[in-house]
Parts: sequence; C-alpha cells; structure tokens
Amino acid sequence: MSWLSNVRNALPFAAKKETADTLWHKCKSCGQMVFVKEWEENLHVCPNCDHHGRIGPALRFDYLFDEGSREEIPAPKVPEDPLRFRDTKRYTDRLKAARTETDEPDALVTARGRIGGHPVVIGVQDFAFMGGSMGQAVGEAFVRGVENAIREQCPYIIFTASGGARMQEGILSLMQMPRSTVAIQMLHDARLPYIVVLTDPTSGGVMAAYAMLGDVQIAEPKATLAFTGRRVIESTIREKLPDDFQTSEYYLEHGLIDMVVHRRDLRDRLATVIGYLSRDGKAA
Repeated sequence: MSWLSNVRNALPFAAKKETADTLWHKCKSCGQMVFVKEWEENLHVCPNCDHHGRIGPALRFDYLFDEGSREEIPAPKVPEDPLRFRDTKRYTDRLKAARTETDEPDALVTARGRIGGHPVVIGVQDFAFMGGSMGQAVGEAFVRGVENAIREQCPYIIFTASGGARMQEGILSLMQMPRSTVAIQMLHDARLPYIVVLTDPTSGGVMAAYAMLGDVQIAEPKATLAFTGRRVIESTIREKLPDDFQTSEYYLEHGLIDMVVHRRDLRDRLATVIGYLSRDGKAA
C-alpha cells in the first residue's frame, strides 16, 4: 500500500452518495427517466406511457383501504419444505432470501378494512416473492382470507400476480387449485361477492384457478394475462397470434373480463362495484 493510500484512508472523507437510484426511475415500458417522487405520487404508474409498475401488498393496501381501517390478517403456518426440495439452491434458502427481500411471510398477504366505508377482506399476491408462485402458504392464506370474509360477512377481493404453481412443492402446490375453488364456493354459499383484480403478470396455475372465477373480473391496463406462453401456443396451433394477445385489453375485447381500470380509479371503482353487489358488505 502506497503512502498516498495511507493518507487517503486516514482522512475523514465523506462517502460518495449514490443518487441515480434514489432520484430517478427508468420506465420498463417506454424507457423514459421519471423522478422517483413523481413516480410514487402517480401510484407507480409512468406519467409518459401509463405503464403500471408492479407493486406489493403494503402499497396496495395503502392505496385501497380507508385511512386507519387496515388490519393485516396473520399468515397461516404451513410446512416449510415438505419435499426437501433442492435445485441449484435449497428451497429453504430461497424462502429466506425472498422473505428478506420483501419483508413478507410468503407470496400472498391478506388484510381486512374498509373501501369507501364498505367492509372488505383483500388478498394481494406479490410477484417479487418467488414470482408470486402458489404453494401451500398461498393456498392457506387464500382460504384464511375467505373464512375471514365469511365471518365478517363482507366481499373478498384478490389481487393476482403470479407465474403459477410453485415447483418446489410439486403436487402439493397443484392441490391449492381445487382448495381455492372450494373456498370460492363457500363465498357463493354465503351469498358474498368474490372480486378478482388481475395485475401484471398473472399466469399458469393461478390463472387456471381462482384468478378467473370472480363474480366480477377487473384488470389493470396492459397486464400480461396467460395460462401458458405465447411461443408455446404459436408452435402448437402453427399460427401467428395478434400483437395484443394475452393482454388486459385483448381479454376485455373478447369478453373474458368485465373491465380494465386505471390504478388511480381502482379504489373508487371497487367501492362502486361493492355497492352494487352488496348492502353494507352483505349480499343484496
């Protein structure tokens, strides 16, 4: 080590501040740079191209619930690694990393509260947690949310964002598909609304299960919605698919969903829909 290095290390120089990541956000759709403050004030929607960025449960709850009404529902306990699965990493290590990154117990978080004065239970999947994949914890959290909605006699709203079933749990993850279907039937038997909000992306086993069984199907703009990949379908049917295939707008045009709603309007639209479907949270 040279004398210059010794002198430099001894002097109380302030660390150089990194400002690019804290001041600017680059839109993943149009590539434009947006001030982070403007991005956050616009509900994580690009002001240039209207691209809806992916957000997690905490922000969803902040945007939706009436102030002071939110109460998170504790995550259910499930076996951590029932198959002792390992690929390039141990499954338990992947879970620890995802929990550290998101500060969430698993890919689905539920909470109770009010929207426009209406009592509701909301479940939000986080794509940042292992791609929002559906395992036992997600299935159990979904059922727990439905049970709370029935207890509170209010609608259950699910925000989907998932790559599908969680491969590390094998058949146990696929079992969550019929479990969620039975839970939805419990809501119907109780004459309570089940509302689905599809966000980017929703695919695989989640798309084939509770994501398409809503009494009302809503989607955010330009969300990717699919059961399987575009290239797989094109190679199977040997045809070129439309450019907007597997998007919210395509689904709306072909009658697969009821409406596409901008994030800034979503809270008011949900309050209106709940008002139509129920009276003080109970089925009309």
